Amino acid sequence: MSEDACMQIIENLPAEMNRLILSGGEPLAERRLLYRILEQLRERKATIPTQIMLQTNGDLLTGEILDRLIELGVTRFDISSIDRYHKHAGSRLMDLAELFASRGVSGDEKDPLIDKGQYLHTGHLSWGYWGATEEMWLGGNWARGRALEKGIWKRDPHHNFCSILSGARNFLGGYDDIPQEISIQLWKINPCCPGTKYPLGDARRERVAEVLLRASKTTVGKALNDGNPYQMGVDLGISEQQARKKAEGFENVCLYCDHFFETELKSLKTDTLIELPQVRR
Repeated sequence: MSEDACMQIIENLPAEMNRLILSGGEPLAERRLLYRILEQLRERKATIPTQIMLQTNGDLLTGEILDRLIELGVTRFDISSIDRYHKHAGSRLMDLAELFASRGVSGDEKDPLIDKGQYLHTGHLSWGYWGATEEMWLGGNWARGRALEKGIWKRDPHHNFCSILSGARNFLGGYDDIPQEISIQLWKINPCCPGTKYPLGDARRERVAEVLLRASKTTVGKALNDGNPYQMGVDLGISEQQARKKAEGFENVCLYCDHFFETELKSLKTDTLIELPQVRR
């Protein structure tokens, strides 16, 4: 994306955020743009501090780059490549551990996304690592792309990724057991990390809060927020029982969600977003 588009998206973000995660692709592959984004985020005025987190595979990370990222306000680093599918297969882990230690970045905090108390550690530096697994970050989550091509996606229609962290549940708020979280992939506003087939809105042109407010008035948005994608089509005459039967045919809830958006909502698609069915009153 252009720098102007990135700046407009930052302008359209909610005024208050506990945390903001920058990921990819690989964000360090476009460092000039990444640095410009961080500079603009630092200039934002907010009444609560925002923890800036960076997800990277770590391949391009050097001491000089790490110093610059810390200077620009990144306080949490997550290395996303420690698995057998990455070309280094985790062999750089100790090198990265030494690099972080040399800059005073703690490796003791493993679950910063869960513990809300860690969001507001202003100036506190930490890092962690994770990787793709057949159970979750390839199979349960990404039932598309290379996971689909390689046949390692999770064939389990009863695995409801939508109901857990980074799924759609609580993207509109209202639940206290998991954080409210949305995903913006390039400009596409999504209720979950994998993303719905069509986005809820365009972050270059719309304020994110207004898009979420619109989604909160729809049957699809409410069902996803409840972590129950099987209820997305009730206003279209598709019962939860019928939806679950269809999901069994696709063997994965994310693939069923793709089908629902592509088929049941296809007539509602516009060039950049979807107009979701209104909740019945």
